[in-house]
Amino acid sequence: MKKQTIKNPTSLSGRGLHSGTSVNLTIHPAADNHGIKFRRVDMEGDPEINADVNLVSETNRGTKLKNSKTEVGTVEHILSALYAMSIDNVLIEMDGPEVPIMDGSALPFVQAIKDAGIVVQDSEKKFFEVEETITYTDEESGAELVLMPSDKYEITTMIDFDSPILGQQYAELDDLANYEAEIAPCKTFVFVHELVNLIDQDLIKG
Repeated sequence: MKKQTIKNPTSLSGRGLHSGTSVNLTIHPAADNHGIKFRRVDMEGDPEINADVNLVSETNRGTKLKNSKTEVGTVEHILSALYAMSIDNVLIEMDGPEVPIMDGSALPFVQAIKDAGIVVQDSEKKFFEVEETITYTDEESGAELVLMPSDKYEITTMIDFDSPILGQQYAELDDLANYEAEIAPCKTFVFVHELVNLIDQDLIKG
């Protein structure tokens, strides 16, 4: 299976969920083996950061990437869309600190990628093959990830915030072709008490 990029640049604008900052974002085509990179054009020198799991600095209500030169927040929706659309090489330019939240889902990014078009490149994709069960537990949050060998693609997830309002939620995806219809439209959420806490913190800082 070959690596892919987009055919034409595509842009989106919106506010950052956590910063409240207006952000303009443009996804550019990139050369083979470029990878996925973010570029902060609002900072001196236009610093870049790779979409690399080793650069994840925070996962509290959003995923943040950070290196010695810059950081980019709330990257989860756009990266999810790029993965599901099999895009391996792009440069994402932003003039703010976090990816705009749009309507709270990954769907606007999927639509932007489709509008831009997809180009097949020369290099072969590389895959990590799970040969034995791998388990990871975050002691602080209680989150648990389990990877098991399988002959087919399948993701099963469950969330439980111990809330009578939200309750337990369960989802399964066994074909990336179903991502746009079944996963991309799903929207993020926030509890009222979290908003109150954020407002109180802002008042204290102010």
